[in-house]
Amino acid sequence: MRGGWLAISLLGLAACTAPAPAPVSDRTQPPRAAAKPEPARPATPQLAPSTNGLHTVQRGDTLYAIAFANGLDYREIAEWNRLESPDRIQVGQVLRLTAPPGAVEIIPLDDEAPSERSLAGEAPGERPLEAPALLREPQAVLLPYSEANWATVSAAPAAPAAVAPAAKPAPMVATAPPAAPAPTPVAPASTASTAAKGGWLWPAEGTLAGRFGAAGGKGIDIAGQRNTPVLAVAPGKVVYSGSGLRGYGRLLIVKHAGEYLSAYAHNETILVKEGDTVTAGQKIALMGDSDADRVKLHFEIRRYGKPLDPLNYLPERS
Repeated sequence: MRGGWLAISLLGLAACTAPAPAPVSDRTQPPRAAAKPEPARPATPQLAPSTNGLHTVQRGDTLYAIAFANGLDYREIAEWNRLESPDRIQVGQVLRLTAPPGAVEIIPLDDEAPSERSLAGEAPGERPLEAPALLREPQAVLLPYSEANWATVSAAPAAPAAVAPAAKPAPMVATAPPAAPAPTPVAPASTASTAAKGGWLWPAEGTLAGRFGAAGGKGIDIAGQRNTPVLAVAPGKVVYSGSGLRGYGRLLIVKHAGEYLSAYAHNETILVKEGDTVTAGQKIALMGDSDADRVKLHFEIRRYGKPLDPLNYLPERS
């Protein structure tokens, strides 16, 4: 019995003194390196009016945006720099923004179209203005000196032929003037009816918060809620989409018929890209406050580089 207890004690002592198993570690995957922070991207230079009459093209520039920033007609810049197409300018290219000596100035036939004229084109049945006829006949003739020629030019002018007295007009009979037509009340135009007539559309719903010319403003401000839809006022082509113009935030510029440009600034989100064709009333952006002190849409209309009062072109609102 004593031998049995001795064996059990020896077995317990052996169990207590047995070495513990070594810990197992998984070394199949190497330790992950700490993520390196991405280098900061250089800020895109913003367009501003030139101070020396030159502009070096930066990435993202378009000729329309350069002209817009400097209050010029893009066609003038293309002519002054002999550009084959206004859509083809290269990064690093230096453009002159003043007319070279002997350049021909582009003068539109009609400086400002009436408010009834549509961005989409001329009104039905309206004839374009015609340039005045040019005098192509010589105003003087150089004759060689001779006695005969001297006698011809020195001769006294012939007396004018007698003119028969005009017949007396018949006495006028006083008549009552025709009654003036009654004025037609102008109702606020809806988006659907205005678009159907090919006229202008309001670019957004909201409150008129700034007028043309106030504090040097080149357009109007429409205050509204963030992400309010911004609509194209007429059919056209997007010629600029970006945030490269100082003071405009996320900006869209659309070119329309008749050399009109419409601009939509301070957007939260831009929904179209350069080169896109848009229709009247199409949602092209969402209202925001990029580079502005409040949520609003800054809207401009320009023609031949000249800012126009949008309220002279947009339909009346209630």
